[in-house]
Amino acid sequence: GNMASSHLHFKTNYAVSSKIEPFYKGGRVQISKDENYIFCTCGSRVNVLEISTGKIVHSVEHDDQEDITCFALSSDDELLVTASRALLLKQWDWRQAQCTRSWRAIHTAPVASMTFDSTSTLLATGGCDGTIKLWDVVKQYCTHNLRGSSGVIQLVQFHPDIDRLQLFSSSMDCSIRIWDLSSSQCVCVLQSHYSAVTSLSFSLDGDTMVSSGRDKICTVWDLKQQKAKRTIPIYEAVEGAVILPENQDFSQIGVKKPKLHFITAGSKGILRVWDPNTARCVFSQTLTGVSDNPRSLTHLLLLPASLRLATVTAEHNIMLYQLPGLTTLQQFVGYSDEVLDVKFLGKDDSHIVVATNSCQLNVFELASNSCQILYGHTDTILSLDVFRKGLLFASCGKDKLVCVWHMAGGSVRCVARGYSHTNAVGAVSCSRMKASFVVSGSLDCTVKVWDLPADLTAAEDNIHQLTPRATEKAHDKDVNSVTVSPNDKLLASASQDRTAKLWSLAGEGSLGLLGVCRGHRRGVWAVCFSPVDQVLATSSADGTTKLWSLQDFSCLKTFEGHDASVLKVIFVSRGTQLLTSGSDGLVKLWTIKTNECVKTLDAHQDKVWGLHGSRRDDKMVTGSADSNITVWEDVTEIEMAEEQAKQEEHILKQQELSNLLQEKKYLKALGLAISLDQPHTVLTVIKAIRQTEDNSELLEKTVLKLRVDQKEALLRFCVAWNTNAKNCQDAQVVLQVLLTHVPPEELLQYQGARTHLEALVPYTERHMQRIGRLLQASMFLNYMWQKMRVVGEPSRAPPLR
Repeated sequence: GNMASSHLHFKTNYAVSSKIEPFYKGGRVQISKDENYIFCTCGSRVNVLEISTGKIVHSVEHDDQEDITCFALSSDDELLVTASRALLLKQWDWRQAQCTRSWRAIHTAPVASMTFDSTSTLLATGGCDGTIKLWDVVKQYCTHNLRGSSGVIQLVQFHPDIDRLQLFSSSMDCSIRIWDLSSSQCVCVLQSHYSAVTSLSFSLDGDTMVSSGRDKICTVWDLKQQKAKRTIPIYEAVEGAVILPENQDFSQIGVKKPKLHFITAGSKGILRVWDPNTARCVFSQTLTGVSDNPRSLTHLLLLPASLRLATVTAEHNIMLYQLPGLTTLQQFVGYSDEVLDVKFLGKDDSHIVVATNSCQLNVFELASNSCQILYGHTDTILSLDVFRKGLLFASCGKDKLVCVWHMAGGSVRCVARGYSHTNAVGAVSCSRMKASFVVSGSLDCTVKVWDLPADLTAAEDNIHQLTPRATEKAHDKDVNSVTVSPNDKLLASASQDRTAKLWSLAGEGSLGLLGVCRGHRRGVWAVCFSPVDQVLATSSADGTTKLWSLQDFSCLKTFEGHDASVLKVIFVSRGTQLLTSGSDGLVKLWTIKTNECVKTLDAHQDKVWGLHGSRRDDKMVTGSADSNITVWEDVTEIEMAEEQAKQEEHILKQQELSNLLQEKKYLKALGLAISLDQPHTVLTVIKAIRQTEDNSELLEKTVLKLRVDQKEALLRFCVAWNTNAKNCQDAQVVLQVLLTHVPPEELLQYQGARTHLEALVPYTERHMQRIGRLLQASMFLNYMWQKMRVVGEPSRAPPLR
């Protein structure tokens, strides 16, 4: 509520204030030794996520844009090596994102696995060609070429005790090979698994190893005798097993004796603790909503110093847990598939809730990027809406469900569910006045009104079952959008059948049809009430947005400008402007009164399904099928304020300039005038200098004291003045100073010097011709005068000087 906003109604522009972009789409994940960073692949990049802030702080990318097949970070966190499809290995100073060296991998097929030894001097690469190469990264040469495995080398790992000089590997034949690096021989083949070996974990003394596999077993190996001690059935495809750190109290997760225990992650999506002596699971993680939601885990990583665990889910989410209790610390969303809807959430729009092409909802805290993942739907969530206070919201999806969620103290839980639609629910809208009901629209062509109980958030653990107060077959085709009017008395629906309809919500148990808006040539994607006028807005696949009168359902205005479907429309600026988003990836800002598009924001690469304005009307958020979410701030006032500040500063500078001229401080005056970047102001100063007593000397002295960039500007201004006969003399005088005293090679270094000098020539020639004519004319005058004096009387005329 500052001065500007009271008389400023129209927005003119939005600027991006933050973005949530994909950073991990599957593949390798590694955590730095200092436990501050997560490294992960994303196409042709390796991204570095800072765990404390949740932000991508570094990113390295192969300049050939080739996908990175594998990478490894050295044990001292200094060296990052990446391998690309083009069989190039690159070594990076990852903090500066600079490639310090690249070399051919010598493999005949892409690198599938790689690892450093504990001294950070040896790098092993396992290829899809069945060979393993070892590289001395200090001396920069290949030290070993290990052959004899069959198929892709999926895993390479050095024995943690460097003195043993052993490398472990596993390939398509499911066996684990131990290589003696002093002899380059495979000294042992450990056989136990029947499918891919996914991880190896070593005990502190280095004599015991646990291997995990997709064959649903883990094997404990005695490395002294090089044979299996025990094979434990895990009953799920295991993607990672980690031996729990020794000398810690893990009684909270079922570890009763201080013997070796390990933890597993895999297709069941939960962490489990195992006692190998009894082959029993002693602890199982409980997660809410898992029954409907198999979310298998693809990686398990131990952060020993801070006693944390990291898991990576098949949906590309990275979760951090604290041992010994396995409490959730942080959740990062590596990749949102297509964003289908996004809304602001929280008291001051502090959060956003996002529906992506999945059955989970993501709630991001905008300040920290940290995310809460909500489970409750069993199929893709299609639409969201938020109640006025911003703590309660509704979602609906392909699972025919309507869910209501409540946010308290930053954490969100499902408080109510409605089940009675017979097909996917594509639209949901919340009551506007107080949180009393929800409206949903479905592919079953019906619209339902669901009453909410008054004590919705009271019961902690039970989820209310909603029943519809009214069900109406509203349209002939899918209902794409529903919206409740600001006073909760009316409802509008929009459909694939090309119409929007207005309904009365007043009657108990039924919806009363008030009218139909006909005029769109294709399906109507979105419908929205004006916050102030008796007007409805619709947007359609025909590329137009229309405004309709609620009195007679006539079309009042049509806005054309998107070259494809308009997917969303919302009112901003107290109902005087519209924002629309399209399948062309654009967001447009329209002023209703003038029918014009005042700004086009080239926001996304694909359909913009999500568009929502903040309650204070100072921000908006967009979400697109390109997987990006963008938060924008209204910069109209900022831009107006900047403009105003510029003008005020300008007035002050003009004032200062006239003071400097009065005080005869010509150098300062000239410098100030040049900084204003206005040719006519600079000209005033030049003219002032030329009106002084010893003008030519003063001009020369002043011009030569200027900095190079100021002289550059002066040359540019001379070109402008020289085009005008009135000012050409000033231009020529300044030019004479520059050409006489600045060496030609220095002049040619000036920006655009050649162009400027060329532009001077034709005008200067014209001025010379004119001066020539003037000279001739003046000589003629002089001659006449002389003649007149001879003929006339003795000179009574005043002497001419």
